[in-house]
Amino acid sequence: MSTSYSIRQTSSTGGSSMGLGGFGGGPSRFSSVHLENYGAPNMFGGTGGRGVSASKTRLVSGLGSGLSNGYGGDFISSFSVGGGDVFLPGGEKETMQNLNNRLASYLEKVRSLEEANTKLEIQIREWYQKQGPGPEHDYSSYYKMIEDLQNKILAANMDNARVLLQLDNAKLAADDFRTKYENELAIRMSVEADINGLRKVLDELTLYKADQEMQIESMKEELIYLKKNHEEEMNALRGQVGGRVNVEVDAAPPVDLTKILADMRNQYEIMAEKNRKDAETWFFSKSEELNREVATHAEQIQTSKSEITDLKRDLQGLEIELQTQLSMKAALEGTLAETEGRYCMQLSQIQDLISSVEAQLADLRSDMERQSYEYKVLLDVKSRLEMEIATYRRLLEGEESIASSKKDVSQTTRKVRTIIEECVDGKIVSSREQVHHSTY
Repeated sequence: MSTSYSIRQTSSTGGSSMGLGGFGGGPSRFSSVHLENYGAPNMFGGTGGRGVSASKTRLVSGLGSGLSNGYGGDFISSFSVGGGDVFLPGGEKETMQNLNNRLASYLEKVRSLEEANTKLEIQIREWYQKQGPGPEHDYSSYYKMIEDLQNKILAANMDNARVLLQLDNAKLAADDFRTKYENELAIRMSVEADINGLRKVLDELTLYKADQEMQIESMKEELIYLKKNHEEEMNALRGQVGGRVNVEVDAAPPVDLTKILADMRNQYEIMAEKNRKDAETWFFSKSEELNREVATHAEQIQTSKSEITDLKRDLQGLEIELQTQLSMKAALEGTLAETEGRYCMQLSQIQDLISSVEAQLADLRSDMERQSYEYKVLLDVKSRLEMEIATYRRLLEGEESIASSKKDVSQTTRKVRTIIEECVDGKIVSSREQVHHSTY
């Protein structure tokens, strides 16, 4: 719907022929100024977007020179002065036409800027709607399921780690039993070697004992042989003594053979007993020494075996603990790598979000700066329009003041009738008429 105001003004002047510029003689003049609504409510706040125009029959020349620095050079003019019977001087008519063109240009510029502002607001609203959070979904029902699944995954990981640890412990125990078996086998072979060595020593001692027994037997046989010889000699001597002849011979005293044989027997028995005792003493001493050495070596071997067993047990415990720590370290490293990967992904997502928000902020800042610049331009245009409207007002008021200040010889009576019609879509809605009387 377009609304327009039409102001028609007629003036009649009566008086002597000495009026200004040929305005005497009572001719009637009619002028019309028509201004349509261009939809600029922001520029003229109190009029609701409707343009208001006023026209006088006369304007003071020189307005174009004072307002020549305008903005209407590149806009389409839509503000015109109607009525071909306006009797204005050439300079005033051109000035009026220039001002009308510039005002129309300003209104056209305001309309285009408002349309651009409306489009920009729509774009900003659409952008905020697009960038706003989407419809929120209620995932609270899945939280418990997710938590249960996470707990199950954690429990499965713990069970897997426990099974792996038990498997490693079983492998270590098998290795330990294998090592113990090898150690026991080595100890058994060492003991068998010692037993074989002791058997060799026993065989040597048995041979030595048999040799000594043979020596004893030979000495006994020799003793028996000596006894037999002694008895034979004794019997022979007794037989010789049986046919006794008393012969007295002066000779040395005879040798007592019995005593000599007894002494020899005693000496042989003493020697045999001594040799037997020496052999027994040597055998027992060697046996005791060998037993002591065997016992000492056995104790040392047993002590060494105990120490080796303790050390192996400690080594096994340390190896098990080492494997446990290594498994724990591997699990912690895997958890750390997973956590680092997850947080790196979250950090990259947050950085992407920050970059997107920063880009949006930069775009918004540039849009705000552009809108601020356009707002300043609009304020400048508004101020200039207000200045030109004020200039119109001063010109219109100045015409009356100039007309009243000039003196004329004759009295002139001027009657001005102004008809204001409001048209909506080409139809006259209301019409008002004002009549002004002025005397010169």
